[in-house]
Amino acid sequence: MSLAINLEVKKDVLCIRLSGELDHHTAEQLKEQASKLIEEHNVKHIMLNLESLEFMDSSGLGVILGRYKQIKQKHGEMIVCAISPVVKRLFEMSGLFKIIRLETSEENALQRLGVA
Repeated sequence: MSLAINLEVKKDVLCIRLSGELDHHTAEQLKEQASKLIEEHNVKHIMLNLESLEFMDSSGLGVILGRYKQIKQKHGEMIVCAISPVVKRLFEMSGLFKIIRLETSEENALQRLGVA
């Protein structure tokens, strides 16, 4: 299975919606596309909707952590929302929820970031 990447910039927030599998085959594609938009649009925050993400490996975690660091340099915030149970477990085990906030819905995440 592949990865479907939907990227949208709302003000200073990059909305990333993923479906499918984020693994070593697809991680580089997401990294390049997201990094490019962050720089081109002076993005400060990231909203990551993982509702339809069915699988993620350590490469996926690496891409997410890399974008988190990119945003932190701009004193921004990353929020994950609507996360699937399988991916949520991976986030919990890796400790990512210690640095990345979890919201129940995309609407809540966007409200928290001031663009809803």
